[in-house]
Amino acid sequence: MKRKKLINKVNKEELKQKMLESTEPRMTLSFYQYAKIEDPQTFRDQLFLEWSELEVCGRTYVASEGINGQVSLPKKNMEAFRTQLYQFPFLNGIRLNIAIEDDGKSFYVLKIKVKDKILADGLNEEGFDVTNIGKHLDAESFNQLAEDPNTIIIDMRNHYESEVGHFENAITPDVETFRESLPIIEKMLEDAKDKNLVMYCTGGIRCEKASAYYKYRGFKNVFQLEGGIIEYARQVEQNGLENKFKGKNFVFDDRLGERISEEVISNCHQCGEPSDRHNNCANDPCHILFIQCESCAEKYNNCCSDKCSDFIQLPEEEQLERRKTESFNGTKFGKGRYKAHRSDHSL
Repeated sequence: MKRKKLINKVNKEELKQKMLESTEPRMTLSFYQYAKIEDPQTFRDQLFLEWSELEVCGRTYVASEGINGQVSLPKKNMEAFRTQLYQFPFLNGIRLNIAIEDDGKSFYVLKIKVKDKILADGLNEEGFDVTNIGKHLDAESFNQLAEDPNTIIIDMRNHYESEVGHFENAITPDVETFRESLPIIEKMLEDAKDKNLVMYCTGGIRCEKASAYYKYRGFKNVFQLEGGIIEYARQVEQNGLENKFKGKNFVFDDRLGERISEEVISNCHQCGEPSDRHNNCANDPCHILFIQCESCAEKYNNCCSDKCSDFIQLPEEEQLERRKTESFNGTKFGKGRYKAHRSDHSL
Protein backbone atom coordinates (compact mmCIF):
# COMPACT_ATOMS: atom_id res chain seq x y z
CA MET A 1 0.00 0.00 0.00
CA LYS A 2 1.31 3.41 -0.99
CA ARG A 3 2.34 5.60 1.95
CA LYS A 4 0.34 8.83 2.32
CA LYS A 5 2.62 11.84 2.00
CA LEU A 6 2.53 14.05 5.08
CA ILE A 7 3.41 17.61 4.15
CA ASN A 8 2.28 21.16 4.83
CA LYS A 9 -0.43 22.12 2.34
CA VAL A 10 -0.97 25.78 3.25
CA ASN A 11 0.76 28.59 1.34
CA LYS A 12 3.95 29.70 3.12
CA GLU A 13 3.19 33.42 2.76
CA GLU A 14 -0.23 32.90 4.29
CA LEU A 15 1.32 31.05 7.24
CA LYS A 16 3.99 33.73 7.62
CA GLN A 17 1.41 36.52 7.76
CA LYS A 18 -0.63 34.61 10.31
CA MET A 19 2.46 34.02 12.44
CA LEU A 20 3.53 37.67 12.34
CA GLU A 21 0.06 38.83 13.39
CA SER A 22 -0.12 36.38 16.29
CA THR A 23 0.60 37.61 19.83
CA GLU A 24 1.12 34.12 21.24
CA PRO A 25 4.60 33.76 22.82
CA ARG A 26 6.85 31.38 20.90
CA MET A 27 10.42 30.10 21.24
CA THR A 28 13.11 28.79 18.89
CA LEU A 29 15.36 25.85 19.68
CA SER A 30 17.77 23.45 18.00
CA PHE A 31 18.98 19.93 18.76
CA TYR A 32 20.73 16.98 17.16
CA GLN A 33 21.61 13.39 17.96
CA TYR A 34 23.65 10.78 16.16
CA ALA A 35 21.97 7.39 16.48
CA LYS A 36 21.00 4.39 14.37
CA ILE A 37 17.44 4.85 13.05
CA GLU A 38 16.16 1.69 11.36
CA ASP A 39 13.24 3.29 9.47
CA PRO A 40 13.85 7.04 8.99
CA GLN A 41 10.68 7.56 6.92
CA THR A 42 8.33 6.07 9.54
CA PHE A 43 10.15 8.02 12.25
CA ARG A 44 9.82 11.20 10.18
CA ASP A 45 6.10 10.70 9.63
CA GLN A 46 5.48 10.13 13.34
CA LEU A 47 7.29 13.37 14.18
CA PHE A 48 5.34 15.29 11.54
CA LEU A 49 1.98 14.16 12.91
CA GLU A 50 2.86 14.79 16.56
CA TRP A 51 4.63 18.11 15.98
CA SER A 52 1.81 19.41 13.81
CA GLU A 53 -0.52 18.99 16.79
CA LEU A 54 1.90 21.07 18.88
CA GLU A 55 2.07 23.88 16.26
CA VAL A 56 5.77 23.26 15.64
CA CYS A 57 7.41 25.02 12.69
CA GLY A 58 10.94 24.69 11.40
CA ARG A 59 13.40 22.54 9.51
CA THR A 60 14.43 19.03 10.59
CA TYR A 61 16.52 16.38 8.86
CA VAL A 62 16.20 12.69 9.63
CA ALA A 63 18.60 9.97 8.40
CA SER A 64 19.70 6.50 9.37
CA GLU A 65 22.54 8.20 11.29
CA GLY A 66 20.29 10.42 13.45
CA ILE A 67 18.33 13.68 13.60
CA ASN A 68 19.14 17.39 13.23
CA GLY A 69 16.39 19.89 14.10
CA GLN A 70 15.82 23.65 14.20
CA VAL A 71 12.27 24.47 15.23
CA SER A 72 10.00 27.03 16.83
CA LEU A 73 6.84 26.41 18.85
CA PRO A 74 4.43 28.08 21.29
CA LYS A 75 5.95 28.35 24.77
CA LYS A 76 2.84 26.73 26.23
CA ASN A 77 3.67 23.55 24.25
CA MET A 78 7.32 23.30 25.27
CA GLU A 79 6.88 20.65 27.96
CA ALA A 80 4.62 18.57 25.72
CA PHE A 81 7.23 18.81 22.97
CA ARG A 82 10.01 17.77 25.34
CA THR A 83 7.93 14.82 26.58
CA GLN A 84 7.14 13.76 23.03
CA LEU A 85 10.82 13.96 22.04
CA TYR A 86 12.03 12.09 25.10
CA GLN A 87 9.72 9.16 24.42
CA PHE A 88 12.37 7.90 22.00
CA PRO A 89 15.16 6.22 24.02
CA PHE A 90 17.97 7.70 21.91
CA LEU A 91 16.53 11.22 22.43
CA ASN A 92 15.76 10.92 26.13
CA GLY A 93 17.55 13.76 27.90
CA ILE A 94 18.86 15.35 24.69
CA ARG A 95 20.09 18.93 25.10
CA LEU A 96 17.80 21.54 23.57
CA ASN A 97 19.61 24.75 22.59
CA ILE A 98 17.26 27.68 23.19
CA ALA A 99 17.83 30.68 20.90
CA ILE A 100 19.19 33.84 22.52
CA GLU A 101 17.78 36.87 20.64
CA ASP A 102 14.44 35.56 19.48
CA ASP A 103 10.68 36.10 19.39
CA GLY A 104 9.96 32.55 18.23
CA LYS A 105 8.81 33.73 14.79
CA SER A 106 11.88 32.41 13.03
CA PHE A 107 10.07 29.69 11.04
CA TYR A 108 6.60 29.63 9.47
CA VAL A 109 6.10 26.08 8.17
CA LEU A 110 7.03 22.59 9.34
CA LYS A 111 9.44 20.72 7.08
CA ILE A 112 10.86 17.33 8.07
CA LYS A 113 12.99 15.70 5.38
CA VAL A 114 14.57 12.26 5.13
CA LYS A 115 18.20 12.59 4.03
CA ASP A 116 21.14 10.27 3.44
CA LYS A 117 22.94 12.11 6.26
CA ILE A 118 21.85 14.72 8.79
CA LEU A 119 25.01 16.67 7.96
CA ALA A 120 26.58 16.54 4.50
CA ASP A 121 30.25 15.67 5.04
CA GLY A 122 31.43 13.93 1.88
CA LEU A 123 32.95 11.12 3.97
CA ASN A 124 32.84 7.53 2.80
CA GLU A 125 35.79 6.12 4.71
CA GLU A 126 35.68 2.59 6.13
CA GLY A 127 36.38 2.39 9.84
CA PHE A 128 35.31 5.95 10.64
CA ASP A 129 33.19 5.84 13.81
CA VAL A 130 31.04 8.95 14.21
CA THR A 131 30.39 8.10 17.88
CA ASN A 132 34.10 8.19 18.85
CA ILE A 133 34.00 11.91 19.51
CA GLY A 134 36.30 14.45 21.12
CA LYS A 135 36.00 15.63 24.71
CA HIS A 136 33.15 18.05 25.43
CA LEU A 137 34.01 21.43 26.97
CA ASP A 138 31.73 23.74 28.91
CA ALA A 139 32.26 27.50 28.67
CA GLU A 140 34.62 27.70 31.65
CA SER A 141 36.78 24.81 30.43
CA PHE A 142 36.83 26.29 26.93
CA ASN A 143 38.09 29.62 28.29
CA GLN A 144 40.80 27.89 30.29
CA LEU A 145 42.00 25.78 27.36
CA ALA A 146 41.92 28.84 25.09
CA GLU A 147 44.66 30.38 27.28
CA ASP A 148 46.98 27.39 26.78
CA PRO A 149 49.71 28.22 24.21
CA ASN A 150 49.51 24.60 23.05
CA THR A 151 45.88 25.10 21.94
CA ILE A 152 44.60 25.69 18.41
CA ILE A 153 41.00 26.95 18.14
CA ILE A 154 39.19 26.08 14.91
CA ASP A 155 35.93 27.61 13.69
CA MET A 156 34.05 24.75 11.96
CA ARG A 157 31.55 27.10 10.36
CA ASN A 158 31.51 28.72 6.92
CA HIS A 159 33.20 32.01 6.02
CA TYR A 160 29.97 34.03 5.95
CA GLU A 161 29.27 32.88 9.54
CA SER A 162 32.71 33.62 10.98
CA GLU A 163 32.89 36.94 9.14
CA VAL A 164 30.40 38.52 11.54
CA GLY A 165 31.57 36.75 14.72
CA HIS A 166 34.18 34.33 16.04
CA PHE A 167 36.25 33.47 19.10
CA GLU A 168 39.47 35.33 19.86
CA ASN A 169 42.49 33.88 18.04
CA ALA A 170 40.39 31.30 16.19
CA ILE A 171 41.36 29.99 12.78
CA THR A 172 38.46 30.77 10.42
CA PRO A 173 38.77 28.73 7.19
CA ASP A 174 37.61 30.37 3.97
CA VAL A 175 35.02 27.73 3.08
CA GLU A 176 31.38 27.68 2.00
CA THR A 177 30.43 24.21 3.26
CA PHE A 178 31.24 21.83 6.09
CA ARG A 179 32.09 19.19 3.48
CA GLU A 180 34.98 21.22 2.05
CA SER A 181 36.24 22.34 5.48
CA LEU A 182 37.27 18.87 6.71
CA PRO A 183 40.18 18.19 4.30
CA ILE A 184 41.26 21.86 4.23
CA ILE A 185 41.57 22.03 8.02
CA GLU A 186 43.36 18.68 8.15
CA LYS A 187 45.96 19.93 5.67
CA MET A 188 46.36 23.21 7.60
CA LEU A 189 47.08 21.27 10.80
CA GLU A 190 49.07 18.32 9.45
CA ASP A 191 52.07 19.27 11.64
CA ALA A 192 49.98 19.97 14.76
CA LYS A 193 48.52 16.55 15.62
CA ASP A 194 49.91 16.74 19.17
CA LYS A 195 48.37 20.16 19.89
CA ASN A 196 45.08 20.73 21.71
CA LEU A 197 42.60 20.88 18.84
CA VAL A 198 39.55 22.82 20.10
CA MET A 199 36.59 23.13 17.72
CA TYR A 200 33.37 25.11 17.86
CA CYS A 201 30.31 25.74 15.70
CA THR A 202 26.78 27.14 16.12
CA GLY A 203 25.08 24.41 18.14
CA GLY A 204 27.58 21.55 18.23
CA ILE A 205 26.57 19.20 15.42
CA ARG A 206 29.41 20.01 13.04
CA CYS A 207 32.01 19.65 15.81
CA GLU A 208 30.47 16.35 16.90
CA LYS A 209 31.25 14.79 13.54
CA ALA A 210 34.49 16.72 12.93
CA SER A 211 35.94 15.71 16.30
CA ALA A 212 35.33 12.03 15.51
CA TYR A 213 36.87 12.48 12.07
CA TYR A 214 40.04 14.17 13.31
CA LYS A 215 40.49 11.53 16.02
CA TYR A 216 40.18 8.95 13.27
CA ARG A 217 42.83 10.85 11.28
CA GLY A 218 45.34 10.71 14.13
CA PHE A 219 44.88 13.92 16.13
CA LYS A 220 45.71 13.17 19.76
CA ASN A 221 43.95 15.84 21.85
CA VAL A 222 40.58 16.68 20.32
CA PHE A 223 38.01 18.87 22.08
CA GLN A 224 34.66 20.40 21.13
CA LEU A 225 32.60 23.20 22.65
CA GLU A 226 29.48 21.46 23.95
CA GLY A 227 26.30 23.09 22.70
CA GLY A 228 28.31 25.39 20.46
CA ILE A 229 28.21 29.17 20.55
CA ILE A 230 24.56 29.18 21.65
CA GLU A 231 25.21 27.27 24.87
CA TYR A 232 28.52 29.08 25.46
CA ALA A 233 26.75 32.45 25.44
CA ARG A 234 24.15 31.16 27.88
CA GLN A 235 26.74 29.83 30.32
CA VAL A 236 28.84 33.00 30.10
CA GLU A 237 25.83 35.11 31.06
CA GLN A 238 24.58 32.77 33.78
CA ASN A 239 27.97 32.25 35.41
CA GLY A 240 29.54 35.68 34.91
CA LEU A 241 32.41 34.33 32.79
CA GLU A 242 34.65 36.24 30.40
CA ASN A 243 33.11 36.29 26.94
CA LYS A 244 35.78 35.31 24.42
CA PHE A 245 33.39 35.43 21.47
CA LYS A 246 33.43 38.66 19.50
CA GLY A 247 30.50 39.80 17.39
CA LYS A 248 27.39 38.04 16.17
CA ASN A 249 26.38 34.39 15.87
CA PHE A 250 24.98 33.65 12.39
CA VAL A 251 21.83 31.50 12.50
CA PHE A 252 19.99 29.69 9.71
CA ASP A 253 16.52 31.14 10.13
CA ASP A 254 14.84 34.44 9.34
CA ARG A 255 16.81 36.24 12.05
CA LEU A 256 20.16 35.53 10.30
CA GLY A 257 22.00 36.32 13.52
CA GLU A 258 21.93 36.79 17.28
CA ARG A 259 24.23 39.15 19.14
CA ILE A 260 26.78 37.57 21.49
CA SER A 261 28.93 40.64 22.16
CA GLU A 262 28.65 44.33 21.35
CA GLU A 263 31.62 44.38 18.94
CA VAL A 264 30.88 44.75 15.24
CA ILE A 265 33.81 43.05 13.49
CA SER A 266 32.62 43.10 9.86
CA ASN A 267 31.73 45.71 7.25
CA CYS A 268 28.89 46.47 4.87
CA HIS A 269 29.66 44.88 1.52
CA GLN A 270 28.36 47.96 -0.30
CA CYS A 271 29.73 51.03 1.47
CA GLY A 272 32.41 49.51 3.72
CA GLU A 273 31.03 50.97 6.95
CA PRO A 274 30.97 48.75 10.09
CA SER A 275 27.98 46.39 9.94
CA ASP A 276 27.14 42.77 10.74
CA ARG A 277 23.61 42.85 9.36
CA HIS A 278 23.17 39.93 6.95
CA ASN A 279 20.51 40.24 4.26
CA ASN A 280 19.28 38.25 1.28
CA CYS A 281 18.89 40.40 -1.83
CA ALA A 282 15.22 41.37 -2.24
CA ASN A 283 15.44 40.48 -5.92
CA ASP A 284 14.36 36.82 -5.81
CA PRO A 285 16.25 35.72 -8.96
CA CYS A 286 19.40 36.95 -7.18
CA HIS A 287 18.71 36.32 -3.46
CA ILE A 288 22.43 36.43 -2.65
CA LEU A 289 23.40 36.54 1.03
CA PHE A 290 25.50 39.58 1.90
CA ILE A 291 26.21 42.12 4.64
CA GLN A 292 24.28 45.37 4.28
CA CYS A 293 24.02 48.31 6.67
CA GLU A 294 20.63 49.95 7.23
CA SER A 295 21.63 53.00 5.21
CA CYS A 296 22.46 50.89 2.14
CA ALA A 297 19.34 48.79 2.67
CA GLU A 298 17.28 51.95 2.30
CA LYS A 299 19.37 53.25 -0.60
CA TYR A 300 19.19 49.99 -2.61
CA ASN A 301 15.72 48.79 -1.53
CA ASN A 302 17.25 45.82 0.34
CA CYS A 303 19.06 44.77 -2.83
CA CYS A 304 22.73 43.99 -3.44
CA SER A 305 23.16 46.38 -6.38
CA ASP A 306 21.58 49.11 -8.49
CA LYS A 307 20.76 46.47 -11.06
CA CYS A 308 18.71 44.38 -8.64
CA SER A 309 17.10 47.48 -7.13
CA ASP A 310 16.00 48.66 -10.58
CA PHE A 311 14.83 45.17 -11.55
CA ILE A 312 12.35 44.74 -8.67
CA GLN A 313 10.67 48.00 -9.62
CA LEU A 314 9.82 46.74 -13.12
CA PRO A 315 6.31 45.46 -13.89
CA GLU A 316 5.95 41.81 -12.90
CA GLU A 317 5.39 40.70 -16.50
CA GLU A 318 8.64 42.33 -17.60
CA GLN A 319 10.52 40.79 -14.67
CA LEU A 320 9.30 37.33 -15.62
CA GLU A 321 10.42 37.79 -19.21
CA ARG A 322 13.85 39.20 -18.33
CA ARG A 323 14.52 36.43 -15.81
CA LYS A 324 15.07 34.13 -18.79
CA THR A 325 18.22 35.98 -19.88
CA GLU A 326 19.35 38.24 -17.02
CA SER A 327 22.26 37.34 -14.71
CA PHE A 328 22.58 38.66 -11.14
CA ASN A 329 25.09 38.52 -8.29
CA GLY A 330 23.34 35.43 -6.93
CA THR A 331 23.95 33.75 -10.28
CA LYS A 332 27.64 34.61 -10.35
CA PHE A 333 28.87 34.33 -6.75
CA GLY A 334 28.81 31.58 -4.14
CA LYS A 335 27.00 32.03 -0.85
CA GLY A 336 28.20 35.16 0.89
CA ARG A 337 30.96 35.78 -1.70
CA TYR A 338 29.56 39.12 -2.92
CA LYS A 339 31.74 41.92 -1.49
CA ALA A 340 31.21 44.94 -3.70
CA HIS A 341 32.10 47.80 -1.32
CA ARG A 342 30.40 49.89 -3.97
CA SER A 343 27.31 49.92 -6.18
CA ASP A 344 27.74 47.28 -8.85
CA HIS A 345 26.77 48.65 -12.26
CA SER A 346 28.68 46.11 -14.32
CA LEU A 347 26.47 43.02 -14.13
